[in-house]
Amino acid sequence: MSGGAPSPRHAAHPHRKASLERVHCWVITASDTRSEVDDTGGALLAALLEEAGHEVVGREIARETPASLGAALDAALEREGVGAVLITGGTGVAPRDITPDVVKERLEREIPGFGELFRSLSYAEIGSAALLSRALAGLARGRVVVALPGSRGAIRLALERLVLPEIGHLAAEAVKRGAGASEA
Repeated sequence: MSGGAPSPRHAAHPHRKASLERVHCWVITASDTRSEVDDTGGALLAALLEEAGHEVVGREIARETPASLGAALDAALEREGVGAVLITGGTGVAPRDITPDVVKERLEREIPGFGELFRSLSYAEIGSAALLSRALAGLARGRVVVALPGSRGAIRLALERLVLPEIGHLAAEAVKRGAGASEA
């Protein structure tokens, strides 16, 4: 079962008081084959964010090359007012799946629990194939960055169970002291 909100016990957790209610998000689909017309994963990601009250301020498709995806991510991280960048696609183990590698180069602070929990939740749904995912999340340049698989099931699972319950808190934390920047 992939749906559902956090339990009321978790919803009342004190860290939620400091969370942002609305996060401005940028969605990137990493794909060599998708277009705006058939990007169902990016569309679902944007729809779930908006249904939860967040604003998708931009959406684009980047080719699965380090240069193209890196340029798209860098541009999104520089955009004024963007609190989170969510990428779908390219998180597997195939040679062309470079999203985690491109993202890791830019992270100042990785959130290892995200990938661990995502794979655990995925395992409950799809079994051992869950270990093939290199989904990850972290903080970069005062923004949240999340790299998700391209499948609609994985997007829904990650958003409903992990991202949406915590994105407001993560975005609020990301802007504190540069989120991972070393102190002088």
